[in-house]
Amino acid sequence: MSGAVDLSALKERATAPPPRKPSGDGAVSALPGTVIDVNEVNFESEVLVKSSQVPVIVNLGGRAYEPSVVFTEVLERFAAQAGGQWILANVDVDVSPQIAQAFGIKSVPTVVAVAAGQPLADFEGAQPEEQLSQWFAAVLQATEGKLSGPVPTAGDVDEPEVEDPRFVAAETALDAGDLDGAIAAYQVILDDEPTNAEALNAVRQVKFMARVENTDPDSVAAADADPSNLELQFAAADREMYAQKPETAFARLIGVVARTAGDDKAAARTRLLELFELFDPAEPMVMAARRKLAAALY
Repeated sequence: MSGAVDLSALKERATAPPPRKPSGDGAVSALPGTVIDVNEVNFESEVLVKSSQVPVIVNLGGRAYEPSVVFTEVLERFAAQAGGQWILANVDVDVSPQIAQAFGIKSVPTVVAVAAGQPLADFEGAQPEEQLSQWFAAVLQATEGKLSGPVPTAGDVDEPEVEDPRFVAAETALDAGDLDGAIAAYQVILDDEPTNAEALNAVRQVKFMARVENTDPDSVAAADADPSNLELQFAAADREMYAQKPETAFARLIGVVARTAGDDKAAARTRLLELFELFDPAEPMVMAARRKLAAALY
């Protein structure tokens, strides 16, 4: 697309599934979408929305806590065996402290079952596998017939994959350089399927393309000369992302968050979270920037 930022590298990172640790020799692999990493950005779509379909088991722990890492592998093995009857949502409390605060956890690991957007049951600390099996059975029994059902998986569909005409319309608009038309086409998909990951990723990237095309190529120099101008800082961060310098863009907006207050601080945080959404949340540079953002906020 003439004049548009090349986001191919960002798109590969944003759409590639994060690597998962093996659960042990001979373990069953979890079905796609049944074991996910959750953070403050995707918590609503991956936990609250999906819990209307099946129970979402929120595992609050972290890579820095060895007992939590070991217990997470146990939970992932149970998720693989469940075959889509429930979803395991792993939360690193160091990366997403607000989620931990929302659940009021006192120790890690803490596990909370969420159904229809509400906490249903929970426990603290690693549990024996026999007790875990009973707990999962009780959660499924309590939600039986009350949710819409397991999310579809690749194994449920025997027919050959057919190209979705809605995506064809969006891609046709992109090929023609019609960013507004592409955004509108992707939004039609999201209106019908708010959690469609492909459409979510695409609309975020195209909106970024549309926004960056309206920025001045000299925005970085202008922003450096006027650090108090919020709009210039936003434009400069977009231009830095355009130039494939995401860590520089993140650092600029974290600096704005640190030195502002009130509505300006909130606006800078919102813009930074939008840039985070262009990447896999498990990307190391995103996780590092999230920690710096938390320090700037608190």
